[in-house]
Amino acid sequence: MDMDLFAAAHVVRPVVPSRFGTFPTSYRVISTSVCFHYQVKASQMEVAGSDSDGREFKNADEMWREQTGDDNKKTQWYREGVAYWEGVEASVDGVLGGYGRVNDADVKGSEAFLQALFSECFVDGGIDRHLVALDCGSGIGRITKNLLLRYFNEVDLLEPVSHFLDVARESLVYENHMASDTHKATNFFCTPLQEFTPAAGRYDVIWVQWCIGHLTDDDFVSFFKRAKVGLKPGGFFVLKENTARSGFILDKEDRSITRSDVFFRELFCRCGLHLYKSKDQRGFPKELFAVKMYALMPDMPKKISKTRSKTHANRPGIIK
Repeated sequence: MDMDLFAAAHVVRPVVPSRFGTFPTSYRVISTSVCFHYQVKASQMEVAGSDSDGREFKNADEMWREQTGDDNKKTQWYREGVAYWEGVEASVDGVLGGYGRVNDADVKGSEAFLQALFSECFVDGGIDRHLVALDCGSGIGRITKNLLLRYFNEVDLLEPVSHFLDVARESLVYENHMASDTHKATNFFCTPLQEFTPAAGRYDVIWVQWCIGHLTDDDFVSFFKRAKVGLKPGGFFVLKENTARSGFILDKEDRSITRSDVFFRELFCRCGLHLYKSKDQRGFPKELFAVKMYALMPDMPKKISKTRSKTHANRPGIIK
């Protein structure tokens, strides 16, 4: 998965008439916004959803009861999700669901978001600290290679699909002639999100992209509650994911759910996370789901006093 647990490809799966219907022309991307932790009324979550066959559900609880209502069903849900990605080619085009051409726009959007967070959240943009990131749903290491290794001294990769992780290790360790002791991929964890617990206090940033849709709501909340322990003081999560216009859309083929922005925000509250900043991804084909980036913090952020510095002085160039 470009994704971690499963994912990247699903994240950019197109919304076509034969499956979910196209977005109406009135649907537009919302501008960047800064938001803080707030309570979403329960009534807002009583919103209908549908699956890839067009079946409608009154709410998410009804859907989850049907899909993962007992231990056997839940085990099958996760097994089939991984099995789907085990049949996908370990390439950029494969993990991006045949939309490899969005890679550059994706990395560019993520980098702009990350740069803003570095400037606002880390003293001197983090230039004088040893920065460590966790790439969840790392897939073949696409995001680690093209983005994270330029900003972090160490990156750990988390991916449940073994042949994706093998390609990532080959690319980042054995074939990467620009690798150094100061900017390197360190650990490769072949583990699904719902079973992973990070080492305490290891990470400045935990990056979760195009994989969280494979987790049930309860496991979504459990994952972030466990993962909080893995953050250093002042550390944060970045979640980048497809968003539904409202409610949710269940993909029965790869066992994933695309949630609306309101749905995500309700889950963030359940996780005890503060929504510091959000931004819409630009430059993707119109037939794809809207993609949103969220910066999430376990505590209310403190103001960082800014000083002048060259924040990229210790960053190597993009690894080709």
